[in-house]
Amino acid sequence: MPSSRTSGLNDTIRQDLAIAGSRNLDRRPLVETNQPAHRVAVLALDPVVGFDMTIPPTVLGAAVGEDGTPRYRVDICGLDRAGVRSTAGYTIVPDYGPELLAEADTVIVPGTRVDGPRREGRASPELIAALAGIRPDARIVSICTGAFALAAAGLLDGRRATTHWAFADDFRAMYPKVLLDENLLFVEDGNLCTSAGLAAGIDVCLHIIRADHGSEIANRAARYCVVPPWREGGQSQFIDRQVPDPGSDGTAPTRAWALRHLERDLDLHALAAHARMSVRTFTRRFKAETGLAPGAWLLRQRLRHARHLLESTDLPVDAVARAAGMGTAASLRHHMRGELGLTPQNYRKTFRTGWSRPASSA
Repeated sequence: MPSSRTSGLNDTIRQDLAIAGSRNLDRRPLVETNQPAHRVAVLALDPVVGFDMTIPPTVLGAAVGEDGTPRYRVDICGLDRAGVRSTAGYTIVPDYGPELLAEADTVIVPGTRVDGPRREGRASPELIAALAGIRPDARIVSICTGAFALAAAGLLDGRRATTHWAFADDFRAMYPKVLLDENLLFVEDGNLCTSAGLAAGIDVCLHIIRADHGSEIANRAARYCVVPPWREGGQSQFIDRQVPDPGSDGTAPTRAWALRHLERDLDLHALAAHARMSVRTFTRRFKAETGLAPGAWLLRQRLRHARHLLESTDLPVDAVARAAGMGTAASLRHHMRGELGLTPQNYRKTFRTGWSRPASSA
């Protein structure tokens, strides 16, 4: 049976990223730190969702500095050291018991089908005791149905949370004290962060890296894992692809066209005209395909592009606003405050990574 130890995986990731970094000679080195790696405990509850359990060591293990220094140490623990079955058909033997939770800076609970929290709305005494040992200042994260375990232990009472949309009705019935929003990819409420199902666990791990170490390390980890570097927690679990297939039917060609021309004065009438539909028909089909009204979708894409420019270029804020189609710096500031709670300047300061690439505002 495979061990839960992730050192071999992390060593391979660090070697690969060091090689990749040596080939990118136009970049100035990031500021390195001599601080100990952030300790992450992944609590595997039998039966654990196999895919979910592999996400933290893989994604967080890819968060390394330019010299290959790991930013996280990820270990897997159980309620005891007995074998933990996975839904993928294999069994792991954790190297640690629940005592690891008291040492962790971040605790992650992957998806699980454990009967108590998932079927009966209750947690075992062993689970309650294990979660009670988490440090008060630790970050607590769930992936997919891992939120059931946190809720069963009372950790989500009165807090905002999400889980896999397919299990939202069960969750709401068993845990009415939790402020559940199953439409989101992930929800952060203080030290608690809950994510939707499966691949949303990748998004929440990249969010953790970005929050802890900035966008460059997060983006490099995403590139290693061959996944998009950023999907907002506020995005719907039912989302369209960022770049639609222009050869498909419906509104996808118009969305692809709009993404190429965000700097233009686009509005509902311009989008409908490009799609050769009436405004009413276009609006109905657009919302059916994306889950969003055209205006809301367009604003989301413009804010996403503005964030990218703020992270990766030295363009002045007013130039970023024009390039993203937001018009003025004041308009960009208003919408970023409403969406992210940050001004453009504060966002840039938070997510800058020590290097930038010039860009044209044209």
